[in-house]
Amino acid sequence: RLGAPGAAMLRRSLWLCLCLCSCPARGLRIHEYLYFQVLSPGDIRYIFTATLAKDFGGVFNTRYDQIYLVPADPPEACGELNNGVFIQDQIALVERGGCSFLSKTRVIQEHGGRAVIIADNAYDNDSFYIEMIQDSTRQTADIPALFLLGRDGYMIRRSLEQHGLPWAVISIPVNVTSMPTYEIMQPPWTFW
Repeated sequence: RLGAPGAAMLRRSLWLCLCLCSCPARGLRIHEYLYFQVLSPGDIRYIFTATLAKDFGGVFNTRYDQIYLVPADPPEACGELNNGVFIQDQIALVERGGCSFLSKTRVIQEHGGRAVIIADNAYDNDSFYIEMIQDSTRQTADIPALFLLGRDGYMIRRSLEQHGLPWAVISIPVNVTSMPTYEIMQPPWTFW
């Protein structure tokens, strides 16, 4: 019988194998991952994995070596933001729920955000990526929209709260293929 870390690693390995080996047009492929690194606060200085929205949003044409990751207030970002001024020219961390992924992306875009990272609202989700798709409104969004595992989003927000910080400093996107394996610091609660 496998312990929790072993079972999570096995689930993730099987999931990656299915992604790499399956051929359906809608299936997630390994090359659709995007990586970002938290630079500050130091207790979560890890490289995180996210996935791009399937059929809406933009792409990263620029690499940001140091940009703020600002948790939206309210977290679901389904309407006017209390901290919208801080999201201007930064990246927003949003929580899933309350409205569509596209609606959240449009709210962040309207507040001048450069991208949005939408974390699952299931805080124990450490391995299942959700495919973010267009809603029925036929609206569009131009900024990149990424999906982040719930555990990762929770740990980032928790660290910011513990340190009394309004945002994290991140680099995005990060090219992990050019990094030596020993330099890739992954979150200890998640297995790649």
